[in-house]
Amino acid sequence: MRKSALCWINGQLIPASEASISVFDHGLLYGDGIFEGIRFYNNHAFQLAAHLTRLADSAAAICLLIPYSQEQLTQAVTELVEIFPDSTGYLRLIVTRGTGPLGLNPDSCTQPTVLIIADHLLMVNQNQRQQGIRLMIASTRRTPTDSLDGRIKSLNYLNNILARIEANQAGFDDAILLNQSGFVTEASAANLFIARDGHLYTPHTADGALQGITREIVIKLASEQTLPVSETALTAYDMYTADECFLTGTGAELIAVREVDGRLLRQCPGPVLTTLTRLFTELIHRQTS
Repeated sequence: MRKSALCWINGQLIPASEASISVFDHGLLYGDGIFEGIRFYNNHAFQLAAHLTRLADSAAAICLLIPYSQEQLTQAVTELVEIFPDSTGYLRLIVTRGTGPLGLNPDSCTQPTVLIIADHLLMVNQNQRQQGIRLMIASTRRTPTDSLDGRIKSLNYLNNILARIEANQAGFDDAILLNQSGFVTEASAANLFIARDGHLYTPHTADGALQGITREIVIKLASEQTLPVSETALTAYDMYTADECFLTGTGAELIAVREVDGRLLRQCPGPVLTTLTRLFTELIHRQTS
């Protein structure tokens, strides 16, 4: 945690180093909660309304009542961004079930905990961003959607963490998770796209991919450039034979991939990613300037 990190917790703005929650908070005890990651540029939160809508959807899906309105959360984000020492950074908005006695019964928690952390997030270094990252296909499988709908951004990330541990131990930068049928879902903390013969492909959310906000932006930008985009089932073969591959996400932004399971891709970064990165950067400038 950096000294500049700040936190808004249940209506109070304090240095993140001074923030605390109860050891009986069910977000800590059982991972019972939801979150959103939000980038801000030029002191403006990017795509804030979309993030707050998804937060509300996640809350509804797990029967969690957020004690603040979207307008109140917007105001909290605005205040936090304004006093953060840098004009650009990252927010983590978390809502937990709140404090209650031991035992996972959610009815024992009467007041959710809401906190927003403002800090910096660097998912890859500059060299990795320029040269592309190395992915591997993990043996850890994505949690099945019939067990936990992938559209819920919950605090339960152990599945993704185990895949990332595999990648770390094998010397790769990140991991690709397959679902129980062997189809590609996403990386450990980002959505995934491949390009082949002038066509862009990304796994369907029904296969377990997160309905990412940056993912949706990229699909829209590509469509506006008359670049065909398909949400479809992808396999390891599709990854190995792609012209290009890249990751997208609020934290990741757009990251080029240079190899998958030791197989070098044909282009990194390729023309599709180069164009989309330029368009994405222009969009950020228009919406946050």
